[in-house]
Amino acid sequence: MQIWVGLGNPGAQYALHRHNVGFMAIDAIAEVHGFPAPRRAFQGWAQDGRIGAHKLLLLKPATFMNESGRAIGEAMRFYKLTPADVTVFHDELDLAPFKVKVKQGGGTAGHNGLRSTEAHIGAEFRRVRLGIGHPGHKDRVTGHVLGNFAKAEIEPLTDMLGAIAAEAGSLAAGDATRFMNDVALRLQD
Repeated sequence: MQIWVGLGNPGAQYALHRHNVGFMAIDAIAEVHGFPAPRRAFQGWAQDGRIGAHKLLLLKPATFMNESGRAIGEAMRFYKLTPADVTVFHDELDLAPFKVKVKQGGGTAGHNGLRSTEAHIGAEFRRVRLGIGHPGHKDRVTGHVLGNFAKAEIEPLTDMLGAIAAEAGSLAAGDATRFMNDVALRLQD
């Protein structure tokens, strides 16, 4: 059993924010792999299903970004799992837009959702970093992160989400390198 979590803020007004790209990834995975409709559980929206032979719980915390770790910790304890069984999909300022990288453990880089997750379950969870690019100056970060994707970004965003969903089987099988390589190949022009 694995828990895959998308970070974001609940509510329609946040739906297209760059900060919600984790939610978007979970939605794409659920749709492509035929997960049932979300149910309220673990202070969020949960969907149980399989990708290949791997059983997963997809989770979108309804606690707002700064408290995401509460929902993740509750689900992890319920299933008696460890942080190594948890994968968090999140926006990443330090990656070029629509680049995808996976890493195990690490710091929070000032990301409040990661900070909350680390506070509730420890640092040794897997992170799927979804590039949103940096606006160039630290004073512009909040507006960038909490701003909607631009119209010109919708097509590459859709392509990235589709590639993540299509290659999710490699990630579920624990092959992060293959997942990253295959996503990158799908996203080549």
